[in-house]
Amino acid sequence: MGHLLGIAVREKKRGPMLELTHANVTMASGVEQDFRGKPSNRQITVLTREGWHAACGEIAAELPWYARRANLYITGLDLHESAGRQLRIGQLQLLITRETDPCNRMQEVHNGLFEALAKEWRGGVCCRVIQDGVIHVGDRVEIIDAS
Repeated sequence: MGHLLGIAVREKKRGPMLELTHANVTMASGVEQDFRGKPSNRQITVLTREGWHAACGEIAAELPWYARRANLYITGLDLHESAGRQLRIGQLQLLITRETDPCNRMQEVHNGLFEALAKEWRGGVCCRVIQDGVIHVGDRVEIIDAS
């Protein structure tokens, strides 16, 4: 069992990340207010604290999690090789579609971050919403096998 540590959105491409304490997440819009939330296999991105800390440790930098530009920040779950499984946060259910590959923007954040995130699924996972729900920082997160 894991926990939801953070929620963030951006209203436009390359826009600043805005942290939220709670959010409505739907199949139609992803995390409300996020510009990238339209239905797709990359509707929502999820980052683990463990992967983020490993990447930051490798480059000897302390960076805020939202510098990764992910929507959800969780702890306590291993998402390595998890494509095809589901994440449940309260009523919300997400299908993990693939690893989130880091983009060149990560080099703008910090030198070496791109390479550090490219290892062992440290950059997180991409998901598609399969059941709507309202989430709050602190909610429990579990990984389940798709039915």
